Amino acid sequence: MHCNVVYRLLEFCMLKKSTDFFNSLAEKYLPDAFIFALILTFIVFALGMATTPASTFDLIGYWGNGLDDLFQFAMEMTLILVTGFTLAKSRFFSWLLDKFALLARNSSQAIILATFISCLACWLNWGFGLIIAGLFSVELAKRVRGVNFGLLVASSYSGFLVWHGGLSGSIPLKLTAPSQNIAQIIMKSNIGLEQTIFSSFNLSLVVLHIIVLLTLNFLLERQDASAKTYNFHFKEDKPFKAEVKTPAQKVENARWPSLLISFMGFFYLGLKLSQGSGINLNFLILFFLFSGVLLHPTPRHYLHYFSDSVKDSSGIILQFPLYAGIMGMMRDSGMAAQLSEFFITVSTKETFLIFTYWSAGIVNFFVPSGGGQWALQAPFILPAAKELGVSIPRAAMAIAWGDAWTNMVQPFWALPLLSVARLPLKAIMGYCVAIFIITGFATSLFFYLVS
Repeated sequence: MHCNVVYRLLEFCMLKKSTDFFNSLAEKYLPDAFIFALILTFIVFALGMATTPASTFDLIGYWGNGLDDLFQFAMEMTLILVTGFTLAKSRFFSWLLDKFALLARNSSQAIILATFISCLACWLNWGFGLIIAGLFSVELAKRVRGVNFGLLVASSYSGFLVWHGGLSGSIPLKLTAPSQNIAQIIMKSNIGLEQTIFSSFNLSLVVLHIIVLLTLNFLLERQDASAKTYNFHFKEDKPFKAEVKTPAQKVENARWPSLLISFMGFFYLGLKLSQGSGINLNFLILFFLFSGVLLHPTPRHYLHYFSDSVKDSSGIILQFPLYAGIMGMMRDSGMAAQLSEFFITVSTKETFLIFTYWSAGIVNFFVPSGGGQWALQAPFILPAAKELGVSIPRAAMAIAWGDAWTNMVQPFWALPLLSVARLPLKAIMGYCVAIFIITGFATSLFFYLVS
């Protein structure tokens, strides 16, 4: 009885006609993600003119300041994305994905398996997870005939919802070494991962999202028989084969340089941990770099796939400056403060986490960067949480989960996965809207119940 009610509710909300409707809208009106970022820049500029005292020249200055401020963080994000991509393209993970793909015997099993593997991989590392999800969707499509490839890729992308509650989450990692300004607010030198990523609060949210996504994507597959589908067209990539003729090429294609540098790298990381250093963004970049070097057979092999990964990441790398400029306008004009303060004003202790989650989701649509979002919202959200008696780590994670939530309808982070799957954004957008609505409702309910 209860299952039937839920099934009908989901069908009413999104599962059949609405997915086609949103796919159709995306096909007609959604531009390339780079153009989308340009349009958002103009929208935020116009909003700044309409809602703040800032002049045209002020806003252009704020935009330029944003470009300057985020370059270091953009480089960190680029490195974690590219090193994660390159690790995922190693022979070991290709072999592993092929073995996992054998577990799927029909379309429903393929959708469930794609969702679960994506959630697991994105929890470990968002860059690694995105490329693993794309590669695995391709492997599954090879094995399962007739699967709706658009839905399969959307299911793979849906696992990205858990990334900010995982090991590479920007906000919990930043709290391990907070800026002076944030340290003064929280009155601590740091907040450890046991209070954020590994807290029962956050792990419960991770489990909730996995359960909701598995159920929702399964029902989407069952309802999708008459929907417009995107078929799988696979083009076999030629395996990389290096020339070994000169002494220099022999060194480039020898195993020992990779083993030696990996040993040095892991030894260094072990020393950092033994000295009490926490796991932060730079630690993860180095870990994925040395893991990739170790799992690729030779330095030349690693370099080849690293170059491919940069190409797959190019759409995101190009857009970082644009979103940095948007962040600068929202921060320096006071727009982000206005939005955060509005939600703070209408919040109570019981609703604070929900409104923080919603406000973070709105800000993420314009600034799809966890670190950038933290810089915009933390100075307002954390003091308010402190005043209301709300847990600071929980308030921080509410920002993190809100940041991840609207990625389902913000095309920025879908680019690398779509590049691997060779699909247009319009193929997954209808399903992503369904995922956005249902997971947003479930997470909001969770925040209300735990407050």
